[in-house]
Amino acid sequence: MISGVLLDLAGVIYDGEDLIAGATAAVARLHEAGLPIRFVSNTTRSNKQAILNRLERFGLSVASNELFTPAQAARDWLGRNERSPHLLVHPDLAPDFHDLAGGKGKALVVGDAGEVFDYRTLNAAFRQLIEGANFLALAPNRTFKDADGKLSLDAGAFVAALEFASQRRAIVLGKPSPEFFLSALASMHCPKTEAVMVGDDAETDVAGALRAGLSHALLVRTGKYRRGDEKRFRSQPTATVNDISAAVDWIVATRSV
Repeated sequence: MISGVLLDLAGVIYDGEDLIAGATAAVARLHEAGLPIRFVSNTTRSNKQAILNRLERFGLSVASNELFTPAQAARDWLGRNERSPHLLVHPDLAPDFHDLAGGKGKALVVGDAGEVFDYRTLNAAFRQLIEGANFLALAPNRTFKDADGKLSLDAGAFVAALEFASQRRAIVLGKPSPEFFLSALASMHCPKTEAVMVGDDAETDVAGALRAGLSHALLVRTGKYRRGDEKRFRSQPTATVNDISAAVDWIVATRSV
């Protein structure tokens, strides 16, 4: 049985500045079927409002509480633990942290900083860690599909470098953290045993969701997908489908089984 759906955004709903064919109709079909949806994105180059605005331009009206981002998870963590952030993130993400200050200590927050990643910024982050700051990784993705259609380095390589240098393990807040998936499911009162995840990343989206206990995870052949991804990781997809439209076909056909 399926009673809730988690959807990735980049590579599933849109690809850069282009809507993936059939995505709006596919989301509408899930709504018509009475299935609640949460959008779970590891995007850390855009703040939450910018993502919501992009979805609106694509004709998808998504409420703030329907979109889960690693930056939101980081804000919650910082508040609960009374830490102020040292940010190593893309400038466009900084607004999501603008009103956080004070606290009992520091936490390094690392996202996909893009061109901001250089020796100076990485060394400053390293020094925060050896001085005792907590270590938060918004996402550990290896790659993302860049504007030129090719894969580029994502934040995971830089997180790994800081882990190696500092001999500290980062707390991962976005996918594939089980807590990230489960918090999205909790917001729509959906048991993990009745949930399905749809993503284009076989590692963070699919294997991560299955390790978190979700019953189903579908891999789409859009976005960053490359041939053979479905067999690269130990937790393999429930099904591999062409795109979001085919994923919704599968969900609707399977929901009562």
